[in-house]
Amino acid sequence: MGEKVLVIGSGPIIIGQAAEFDYSGTQGCLALREMGYEVVLVNDNPASIMTDYTVADIVYCEPLTVESITAVIQKEKPSSLLAGLGGQTALNLAVQLEEKGVLDKYGVQLLGTSVSSIQKGEDRELFRELMRDLGEPVPQSEVITSLSEGLNFVNRVGYPVISRPAYTLGGRGGGFVHDEGELKEKIQNGLKASPIGQVILEKSIAGFKEIEYEIMRDHKGTCISVCNMENFDPVGVHTGDSIVVAPSQTLTDQEYQMLRSASFNVVSALDVVGGCNVQLALDPSSDQYYVIEVNPRVSRSSALASKATGYPIAKLSAKLAVGCTLDELLNPLTGHTYASFEPALDYVVVKFPRWPFDKFTEADRNLGTTMRATGEAMAIDRTLEAAFQKAVQSLDISVPSIEEPWAHLVKATDLRYFAILDLLRQGVSVQEIHLHTKVDPFFLDAMLNIVDVQKEIKRSTLENLSEPLLRKAKRYGFTDASIAELMESTEEKVKQLRNTYKLQRNYKMVDTCAAEFEASTNYVYSTFAGENEIKPLEADKKALIIGAGPIRIGQGVEFDYSAVQAIQSLRKSGWTTIMVNNNPETVSTDYETADRLYFEPIHKESVQAIAEHEDVDLIFTSFGGQTALNVGNELKDTNLPLAGVSMDTISDLEDRDRFYAALDSMQVPRIKGGTCYSKNEAWKISDDLSFPLLCRPSYVIGGQGMVKVESESSLNEALNQTENRHYPIIIDQFVTGKEIEVDLVADGAHVFIPGIMEHIEPAGVHSGDSMAVFPSEVSEEVTGLVHQYAKKIVEFFRYVGPMNIQFLWTEEQLYVLEVNPRSSRTVPVISKVSGTSLIDLAVQVMTHEEQSILSHLTPPTLSHVAVKYPLFSYHALPELDHKLGANMKSTGEGMCIGSTREEALGKVFSHLPSPYENFEAYFIDGVESGIPNSSDSFDTWVKSDKAAVYFNDQDTKEAKARRIQALKNGLSVFSESTTFQALLESLNSENIEPIPLPGGKTKGVLTP
Repeated sequence: MGEKVLVIGSGPIIIGQAAEFDYSGTQGCLALREMGYEVVLVNDNPASIMTDYTVADIVYCEPLTVESITAVIQKEKPSSLLAGLGGQTALNLAVQLEEKGVLDKYGVQLLGTSVSSIQKGEDRELFRELMRDLGEPVPQSEVITSLSEGLNFVNRVGYPVISRPAYTLGGRGGGFVHDEGELKEKIQNGLKASPIGQVILEKSIAGFKEIEYEIMRDHKGTCISVCNMENFDPVGVHTGDSIVVAPSQTLTDQEYQMLRSASFNVVSALDVVGGCNVQLALDPSSDQYYVIEVNPRVSRSSALASKATGYPIAKLSAKLAVGCTLDELLNPLTGHTYASFEPALDYVVVKFPRWPFDKFTEADRNLGTTMRATGEAMAIDRTLEAAFQKAVQSLDISVPSIEEPWAHLVKATDLRYFAILDLLRQGVSVQEIHLHTKVDPFFLDAMLNIVDVQKEIKRSTLENLSEPLLRKAKRYGFTDASIAELMESTEEKVKQLRNTYKLQRNYKMVDTCAAEFEASTNYVYSTFAGENEIKPLEADKKALIIGAGPIRIGQGVEFDYSAVQAIQSLRKSGWTTIMVNNNPETVSTDYETADRLYFEPIHKESVQAIAEHEDVDLIFTSFGGQTALNVGNELKDTNLPLAGVSMDTISDLEDRDRFYAALDSMQVPRIKGGTCYSKNEAWKISDDLSFPLLCRPSYVIGGQGMVKVESESSLNEALNQTENRHYPIIIDQFVTGKEIEVDLVADGAHVFIPGIMEHIEPAGVHSGDSMAVFPSEVSEEVTGLVHQYAKKIVEFFRYVGPMNIQFLWTEEQLYVLEVNPRSSRTVPVISKVSGTSLIDLAVQVMTHEEQSILSHLTPPTLSHVAVKYPLFSYHALPELDHKLGANMKSTGEGMCIGSTREEALGKVFSHLPSPYENFEAYFIDGVESGIPNSSDSFDTWVKSDKAAVYFNDQDTKEAKARRIQALKNGLSVFSESTTFQALLESLNSENIEPIPLPGGKTKGVLTP
């Protein structure tokens, strides 16, 4: 086997395939390079640390298609291919490359699990036959390829049944079926979603316990169980949407060993090499179990299992794929036990999903077999109660008030956990809740313990709050702030009382071996149950980097990129780095990234305790999105050393009134508008403006709550729906024009801007949902104004650190729209295309390492054009109209590079057919486009196999209904004319030559 390995990534973040593959792919690439291999990576996710030259030798941001991968293989001539770390996308590509003869033609060996094994695990018919041969039970099921076969099956077994398409992720195209209407819809969508046109229908076993085993196996057949996990929700809720507890809490030893042996049996029969996830269902009333499915690759659960145990599954999977065995690989966490040693846990872990329903209030909140969560938070503690509470605290949401709690129990929703707490507070018994939910009483008892302590605290006052009750509350994960709220006191007073009682959080180690062996890990969690075993790091200068928490719309993996880059930059400069975060999917929570990792909620009490325990010299809030900034604001009165400008300056930039006043004093043009603290103030401000208007809350990310209002009646409707807690709100004049933006680094006097990014969609479409071109083609006049206004803002605020500024350009004027005083969503794009690490520069100026570095930097000369494009998780939220607007809807972003804008666009849209070659694939609704498209009626066309692209940019009810119908049928939907024009522009491009990111082999990200 040669030295060059091609690695396929998972592409942009979508629901069902998120940052966990950035983590696993990064681990795998680094492991291969550690062993001396040259790594060629293909992944079109620019926000990922994986697509950085610190991870791979050559990086291609090319489309993840057979044609594109083939072109890279022709150019780079790798000897082998690793696909098991890139999620379902990479796995499907590996199978297609094998089936089309590409791997044989170019002599490329597939590493790890073979294609035949992948097919046995993913093809529902082959998997069912294998289980029968093994004697492993599977639910009564049938593989179908047509509606008539589906009807025959349900006539035999009855409803409900579950539909599961083959070769899909996140339950895409599947779900529960209760009647013939749902059956027709699910089969039609499932057959379209499956790359092989295959769906399995299963007799429902909803209500069984759902258990997962994360298995490692080498080519010699050695198997270990890294971690077993138990879903809080029974079968019927996708595991990505379920609260998960590790290790399992309610299994007897006999049940645990029975399911472990079944998992080994299945993984061995599939001849898996590396990590593999096995999902099983267990009847809570007997020993009957079923094998639900197997993922013959690292998965979402692999990332969770890695972070829950400290065992680096992806890193070791990569080494197993190139021929190593478990008994010869050392576990890097302990340094002297081997990878064949099964991890042991002396703590409990809870994973809690992060859903997008706070942004999409009109979405269907019911949970089923199709995943709908955008991310997840994880918590570690010594008690289940504390782990539950810390996980909820890590979600970065307000705990919702629930009007009808029973409605969330019978049919599970994202609010089920909170509804159960409400009912327990009302006195409903654990037994009755178990009867309606099938949630194990063990979990419900832990929740009852939380409720009982809440009630006790509520009956207390600060003067009579006893030491035993306060100790119990802290052991159960109550924050000082939550205790204060229950007693109508203050957080500071509760903290003082806790100090009086000498109740301090202690820190424990995650070591994979439950302290059975010596370990040198720096992977840490806090608890009030047990003694402290973690001493502060010994270092001359220590930096604490605050992470961004779980992935959500508006705050994605791009902030993990910034945090990881900041850590790398600080370490190069001799700093000892400490990371605090709670997202199990990310590279920042790899225990090898920083010198010490604290896996904790990101709130004032937790972060302050870490900073004081470690006696840090600087705290960085600029790299963890709005979450880190908000915590920084809470810490500003603690005398802790915050890097960059003061939080008061941050507030000056984020508070709309103060920011507008500053722009006016600088004579920098801005849109007319103001901040309203009540409905009456909103009407007063609107009197001075003309419709349309843009209304939004302050201090939010991703355009959450942002609406465009066209008239007095629509403004009245918007204000009537705005609760008092949402104020202050901002009302601005809505101005039509072109949006451009810059990411810069400033040292208080000097500004470095590597280039300008230009949006394809007009202003009014959120920047996160816009396609954007870098570098832009704006005139020298506009470029000069951009630099002039940016410098004025930096000098006025004496700003130090990274900053993003968004501008609106009309024919008459350039306006400043807003400033984001932190790293932004587009920093990775600008850094990678320009070959200039903005985060590295920001760290240098924020630590005063090189005070004058910016004064002699010049913008780089760019030889290629990049197009950034949004990805929408239509498959998970098909009931929503994804019409572009002020409220961000995309879950991730991709990027392609070309010699010209046209060529880059050609790559972006390469997966879509040309209307000139296949006009029946297109349906243009409501406008004259001048291109050929289907003459069928919409209702006929949308259900046909030939349908692919639907365009409708109208705001009518019919247009909305048609867009939703098209999405439900798995089509590509365009709702903006400029986006559709970009697609038409791309059709002129014929050059598909793969172009690597600038930077080059092993040079790292370059700084001028």
